Amino acid sequence: MSGLRVAVVGGGLGGLAAALFLRAAGVEATVYEQARELREVGAGVGVAPNMVRLIDKLGVGERFRDLAVSMEAAWEFRRWQNGDVLFSQPMGAECERLYGANYFMAHRADLLTMLHEALPGDAVRLGSRCVAVRQDDAEAEVIFAEGGSVTADVVIGADGIHSVIRPGVVAERPARFSGLCAYRCLVPAELAPPFARRPVQTLWLGPGRHFVHYPISGGRVVNVVAIVPAGDWRIESWTADGDLGELAADFDGWDERVHRLISPATVTKRWALYDRSPLERWTDGRVTLLGDAAHAMLPFFAQGAAQAIEDGAVLAGCLRGRTAAEVPAALARYEAIRRPRAAEVQLMSRGREVANHLPDGPEQAKRDAGFADGDLLRKSAWLYGYDAESALA
Repeated sequence: MSGLRVAVVGGGLGGLAAALFLRAAGVEATVYEQARELREVGAGVGVAPNMVRLIDKLGVGERFRDLAVSMEAAWEFRRWQNGDVLFSQPMGAECERLYGANYFMAHRADLLTMLHEALPGDAVRLGSRCVAVRQDDAEAEVIFAEGGSVTADVVIGADGIHSVIRPGVVAERPARFSGLCAYRCLVPAELAPPFARRPVQTLWLGPGRHFVHYPISGGRVVNVVAIVPAGDWRIESWTADGDLGELAADFDGWDERVHRLISPATVTKRWALYDRSPLERWTDGRVTLLGDAAHAMLPFFAQGAAQAIEDGAVLAGCLRGRTAAEVPAALARYEAIRRPRAAEVQLMSRGREVANHLPDGPEQAKRDAGFADGDLLRKSAWLYGYDAESALA
């Protein structure tokens, strides 16, 4: 180890991956997580090639492929009324040829367990809720609600959308409400209709809303996400319960296959979607931000987890071989590399729902006709072709 001590606040995907990258770079990293057990309350997550390649670098690629589902096609857009396929992008071999990996779908809980198991047992401290961070020229101190504190050369705020670390780094800005909310359900594959079990990410597009489904957990479960007008709903939490009857009612008049997929679900969660603008800074001295704490984004590019893991890879490269005195400069370099990239993804994620939710009419017909002229796989080179090592160089 280099002698640097890094405290990672937050044990989500980004925090655990950062700790793994740091340890691989010879940096002593310890994760402090407020929960008393590591569990991911989210459901499905898209794992694009830029994230898959980094998972492989962490040495857990074989385990990942056992847990995830490799997509034969993505962005299979269907018409809301009758399920007509408007566009389907083949993945597989062509995606691997272009970007060195295919596109996968996975359960967040599976990914969290995979990363946790790859770390040494003493590298994750559960039941450690950070309430404040202090720093001086020599070191930083993380203070816990349970009493006590730890000192480190670097503190990484990987503590999510409602970060405790972020207000000490940059002035808080109010979130912008998108007017939308998301329902999510998990349906056992044996209860799901055959069309939903295919290794395909399918998006049904209709006026004012869209409906997404794909298999996860090695094909044992089908993940369902439905984006609809929020009405009075304002709760931004993945743990808030929704109502299955209200979910079904939101899709009245849609193709009966949508309802066949909703009907076996026994519970749904519902959360309001808020938009956040890029931050003007991520770093203050020995403290920096990572993942949703730095760049929470709308889900329409399915890049939240990938951007967090890219952060961890670049941060580890910036801290490799550095001394404690060099930490502020190393963190400034990390921010300079990562902040423009993450901001671009944040801003590109805005407005996607407008195109997905067009009312039937000339604009919708133009959108649907335009799918035939697109090559979304090649157009995604700016996302999927990103290489952390090249960025560092």
